Amino acid sequence: MERNEIKNIRQRKFFHSNNKLVFILISILIGFLVGAVVLALAGYNPIEAYKSLFQGVFRKPRNVGWMIVNATPIIFTGLGVAFAFKTGLFNIGAEGQYMIGSIVGFVLGYLLHLPLILHVLVILVAAALAGAIYGGLAGFIKAKFGMHEVITTIMLNWIAFYFTNFIVNRPLFKMPNSMGTYEIQESARITFPKLSENAPEFLRSFFGASVHFGIILAIIVAIVLYYILEKTTLGYQLKAVGLNDEAAKYGGINTNAKLTQSMAISGAVCALGGACQVMGYTYGIYFLSSMENFGFDGLAVSLLANNNPFGCIFTGMFFGGLNYGGSNIQRVLQVPTELINIIMGTIIIFTAIPLVFKIIRAKVRKKRGA
Repeated sequence: MERNEIKNIRQRKFFHSNNKLVFILISILIGFLVGAVVLALAGYNPIEAYKSLFQGVFRKPRNVGWMIVNATPIIFTGLGVAFAFKTGLFNIGAEGQYMIGSIVGFVLGYLLHLPLILHVLVILVAAALAGAIYGGLAGFIKAKFGMHEVITTIMLNWIAFYFTNFIVNRPLFKMPNSMGTYEIQESARITFPKLSENAPEFLRSFFGASVHFGIILAIIVAIVLYYILEKTTLGYQLKAVGLNDEAAKYGGINTNAKLTQSMAISGAVCALGGACQVMGYTYGIYFLSSMENFGFDGLAVSLLANNNPFGCIFTGMFFGGLNYGGSNIQRVLQVPTELINIIMGTIIIFTAIPLVFKIIRAKVRKKRGA
């Protein structure tokens, strides 16, 4: 009897997962269809535009490399947002946590003089700690004062934004006659070294795109987060608080502490994305006139992946490909890059439809119960 019950549970999980995957694929298809309609109304050939889009990503190994470079930071922020979502928290502050990681990555990468591996490890640990403190602050405020994390994280985003510009404008860091800082030390960089001329052309082309070790770290982080959520007592407690904090409190879980821990872990992951971007690609930080949207793209990555850590890797690649391939559309056909935002937005809208229905159904049941 017990075996049959376990088998039935596994089958339900399997079909539920498949249904989610099918709906995500349908959402992506609808997004491209809406984009095609917009292209046609604007006087462009949708087939030619999408052809340029995919050629911009897959024509050369170098293009695939640039897709990975574009995807890496939003995979990190997507993972951070997904972890918070899994525990019932809406971390809209991934952008600010990302910027805090960027600042730490630059400052320590520029000021410290350490051996290669040690320098990298020190920066990653420091960035994760800074992000954990910054994210955990929002969790603590919610636990202590009941202020919703959406409000606090939005305010913290702007604090990080202006703090970034403050750091950039310090005479110690600012490069003369530029809008950015000096570059970090060579020992703080995580970009893959250039291959020799004897290496295969495919590899030389691929690694010619500034691909860095950040993507490997992102995959490791995804595995760690999955393990925490699914295989540890901490993960069980965090999800219990997210599902029903009153029931979790009744079960003996310190809900206030778990809220802070969840946001701290989420912030640490987002900050690692900022540090890796500086250490592997930009080598510095720049004066910002607006948000860079890595955190908000991470929110889209998380939603499309249904908050699954492994799914964030693939959806991050998808959005990274759209962002990079969109530049090819603009270059070849003079199509505005805003079209890519329309496609991405449409995909997210249709992906969120099941969540809307769940909320409506929950409210209806609550009213019937009352």
